[in-house]
Amino acid sequence: MSVASLAPEYIRSIMPYQPGKPISELAREMGIAEASIVKLASNENPLGMSARAREAAVATLSDTARYPDGGAFALKAAIARKFDVRSEQIVIGNGSNDILELAAGAFLAPGRSAVFSQHAFAVYPLASNAVGATCIEVPAKDFGHDLEAMAAAIRPDTRVVFIANPNNPTGTLLAGAEIEFFLERVSSDVLVVLDEAYTEYLAPGQRYDAIGWLKRFPNLLVSRTFSKAYGLAGLRVGYCIAHPEVADLMNRVRQPFNVSSIALAAAEAALADDEFLAQSAEINRRGMVQITAAFADLGLTWIPSAGNFVTFRVGDAAGVNQALLRQGVIVRPIAGYGMPEWLRVSIGLPEENARFIEALRQILAN
Repeated sequence: MSVASLAPEYIRSIMPYQPGKPISELAREMGIAEASIVKLASNENPLGMSARAREAAVATLSDTARYPDGGAFALKAAIARKFDVRSEQIVIGNGSNDILELAAGAFLAPGRSAVFSQHAFAVYPLASNAVGATCIEVPAKDFGHDLEAMAAAIRPDTRVVFIANPNNPTGTLLAGAEIEFFLERVSSDVLVVLDEAYTEYLAPGQRYDAIGWLKRFPNLLVSRTFSKAYGLAGLRVGYCIAHPEVADLMNRVRQPFNVSSIALAAAEAALADDEFLAQSAEINRRGMVQITAAFADLGLTWIPSAGNFVTFRVGDAAGVNQALLRQGVIVRPIAGYGMPEWLRVSIGLPEENARFIEALRQILAN
């Protein structure tokens, strides 16, 4: 008997998360110089991190022989000031993936269930399966969340509902009023995890105050990340704001030093850099126009997106993806999300977007 067979079935049945292809991997596979490759696969900020965040990160390097602050006091204080909440409401994670897993670890178990939407973030079933919970996937509505159907799918054993807004990988957006109405209907013994990884990209007219809802809904958890608009994907730092009792339970299952001192310092500086955040949102807005205009010119269908990416339909998505890779352009296949005819492309710098568009144009013309 293999020792691997002793692992619980719910662990052995997990399909590992497939990240976007790294530049170095494509360079090895295709014999392409890394400098010539354009990666638009993982919804990263094409501007990188801000100068202020970089300076803060570098300043910590001389003290990396010490463990980081396990309580993340300074970063929690900065978040608390920015959003007018208490530090006791905040959990800091190794990216927002860690936050999602902490929520699952604290509230899910065998005999309990989690509800999430079809075409939603792959970590929701991964985190739920990892603790032996039952996954209830609700069919999507226009590639996004059907909150009416999700409310109906909640069972007596349901303890967590995951909602991504904007949604990844489809980019769909729920209006704040829809989510608020959902929260009013959901039982108080169900934790609603509102994953707002892309909220900084929302236009002013799309915004809503989820954090303000926490005073009315103690079963709400708002999850955010520094990986996208703040440009700190490689440092891995995210956070959530929730009821103090919810945060306390999550901190009980959190690793003691789950975020590095470098990441903590960079995130604190990034949080205060409103100018960089506005610049990131503006370059994303212009890039979205650039890419979707090209899709219209090519006669392609795409899903209007509120994030920093856009999902488009090409039919033979696997074939088109391989052709793009041969030209040194990395986008994201999403067959694993039940969308085998679609690809997702992140918004890059203008010249990166142009490189993608031209490569796609050539491929579709052949």
